[in-house]
Amino acid sequence: MTTNSHNAAGPTQKTMEVVMALAIALFGLVVIAGSLKAGINWGAEGPRAGFFPFYIGIFIVASSGINHWHALQDGDSGLFAEWGQLRQVMSVVIPTGIYVGAMPFTGLYLASMIFIAWFMRWLGKYSWPMIAAVAIGMPVVTYLIFERWFLVPLPKGPIEEWLGL
Repeated sequence: MTTNSHNAAGPTQKTMEVVMALAIALFGLVVIAGSLKAGINWGAEGPRAGFFPFYIGIFIVASSGINHWHALQDGDSGLFAEWGQLRQVMSVVIPTGIYVGAMPFTGLYLASMIFIAWFMRWLGKYSWPMIAAVAIGMPVVTYLIFERWFLVPLPKGPIEEWLGL
């Protein structure tokens, strides 16, 4: 790791603060747009479904605007992270995003098996017998605890449906 942040390559703190403020503002605008579709006025029974989320969205956008303004007011900022460090973070974030995105189609158990096996092999360099034991064992234990013991149904995909789980 480089101790002198001005010689290391990567995005600056200011750049990341501005990017995050804009991303959060975009999220707030999505909340506002969804609230408008649901209705933000009062009906005969009280506030409509979009009433409170609309004001939360406004609060998110306003807060993001304040953060953006403060980020632009700060002077010279140091290094946020080196590109190699960001690659390490993204090596976890991207597979996790794929895992979450695949879950509605594959179900929790299959997605978890693949996710655990991937990380054990790719990052942990574990042996295949250990990977098989943990990648199969954890979803089985999860199924037994949640679905059988606590009677809480978890998302299932076509394989779980085929197996009658």
